[in-house]
Amino acid sequence: MKNRKISTTSVIVQLFKRLGSYQAKSLILPFFGMQHQVSSVQVSASSFQFLITLTLALVAQNFASAQSLESYIEEATASNPEIQAFELRYNIAEEKVNEANWIPNTEVSAGYFLSETETRVGAQRARIGFKQMLPWFGTISARENYASSMAEAEFVEITIAKRKLGLSVAETYYKLYEIRAKQIVLVENIQLLETYERLALTSVEVGKASAVDVLRLQIRQNELVQDKKVLEQQAFGIQAAFNSLLNRDHDVPIETVTELALPEEETAFSYDGLSLNPELLKYDKLYESVAQSELLNQRESAPMIGFGLDYLPVSKRTDMDLFENGKDIVMPMVSVTIPIFNNRYKSISKQNELRQQEIETQKDQRLNVLESALAKAISQRNQARIKFEIQTKNLKQAQDAEEILIKNYETGTIDFNDVLDIQELQVKFQMNLIEAAQMYYVQSALINYLTKQT
Repeated sequence: MKNRKISTTSVIVQLFKRLGSYQAKSLILPFFGMQHQVSSVQVSASSFQFLITLTLALVAQNFASAQSLESYIEEATASNPEIQAFELRYNIAEEKVNEANWIPNTEVSAGYFLSETETRVGAQRARIGFKQMLPWFGTISARENYASSMAEAEFVEITIAKRKLGLSVAETYYKLYEIRAKQIVLVENIQLLETYERLALTSVEVGKASAVDVLRLQIRQNELVQDKKVLEQQAFGIQAAFNSLLNRDHDVPIETVTELALPEEETAFSYDGLSLNPELLKYDKLYESVAQSELLNQRESAPMIGFGLDYLPVSKRTDMDLFENGKDIVMPMVSVTIPIFNNRYKSISKQNELRQQEIETQKDQRLNVLESALAKAISQRNQARIKFEIQTKNLKQAQDAEEILIKNYETGTIDFNDVLDIQELQVKFQMNLIEAAQMYYVQSALINYLTKQT
C-alpha cells in the first residue's frame, strides 16, 4: 500500500507538471468511513506535494486512533450473550456442589390406636416415631467431588467459547480490514483514471489520441466505481456482524488498521501445544467426571444406616396397682439397608466404563481434527506469504511500467491501451496483496487458537 501511494503521487505530480495547475472543485480523502473535504483550491505540482503529505499524515493519525483487535476481543468477551450464558451454566454447576451435601429426609410418623392394645402395665394409646437414614461413609464427599468435576468441565466450556469468540472477532476484523483497504485502492485508482482522462482529452485536442481512448477510460472508471459501491454494501454487512459479536448496535463505527505488514519472522509454535487446547482438555475433565461418578456409584451401592426412635404413650391400669404402671414405652431403633439386588449399580459401573472408552475415542478423533486444521492453517499461511511476496514484486514492476508510460508522454507519445492495461494490473496486484495479508493474519489467528496454551 505504501509503495502504491508513493507511485501514484509520482505519476500525478508528473501529470500536473505537464498539465499545469488544475482547478479542483473538491477532493475527497476517504479514511475508513472518515471524509476530509478540501473545497475548491488551485492545485499546482508543489501544492499537490503538500496535499499528499497532509493525506499521509491523516492516514497515520487514523492508524494511531484505531482500536486494537485485542481490545475488541476483550470487549466481546465481557459483553457477548453466549459467553454470559456459559458463565451462568458454570455458576449453576458450582451451586450443585452445595446441593450434593444432603442426607435423606427425616421420617416422622404418628398413629392412634382406634382399638387400644392392652399390655401388662396399661393400654397403648398411640405411636409416635422418627427415623433418619444416613449414607455410607464417604458418600457425601464422593457426591461433592462428582459435582465439582462437572463444574470444572463447564469451566473448560467457557474457555473454549471465549477462544472461539476471539477467533470469530479476529476473522471478522480482518475481513473488514480487507474490504476497507480495497475501497482505498479503488478510490486512488478512480482518481488516477480521472487524471488519465484529462490527459487523454488534452491528447485528443492535439490529435495524439482518439475519443475512443477517452471512452475506454471512462468505462474503466465506471467499473471501479461499481466495485467500490459493492464493497461499501459488503462493509455494512461485515460491520453489523462484527457489532453483533460485541453485543452492540449494528451501526456502531468500527475502527481498523489501515495497513497490515507481514512480520519478517514467523511466530514459533509447536504441535505439542495442541495437547493443551481446551477442546482436548474438555475430554480430560469429562473423563475425570466419569471416574468420580463411578466412585459415587460405589459409595451408593454400600448399605445405608438408619437411626430412629418410637414413643408409645401407655394408660395406667385402674384395676390394680403395678410396678411401673402406665409407664410410656421408648424404643430406639437401628436399621440397615442391604443392597442384595444390586444389578442397578453393576449396570452403572459398566456404563461408566463404556463412557470412559467413548470419551477416549472422541478425544483421539478431535485431536486428529485439530492436527488437520493446524496443518491446513500453516499451509495457507505459508501460501499467503508467498502470494504477498510475489504480488509485491509484480506491483513494483507494474509501477516501473507506469513510469515509463509517463516518460513516453513527455516525449509526445502515449498508448492509452497500455495505460489501461497497466492500471488494471496494478489494481489486481494491490487487491491480491490485501487478500494475501488478510489470509495470513486470519490463519495466524487460527494457529494461535489451536496452539495457545492459556
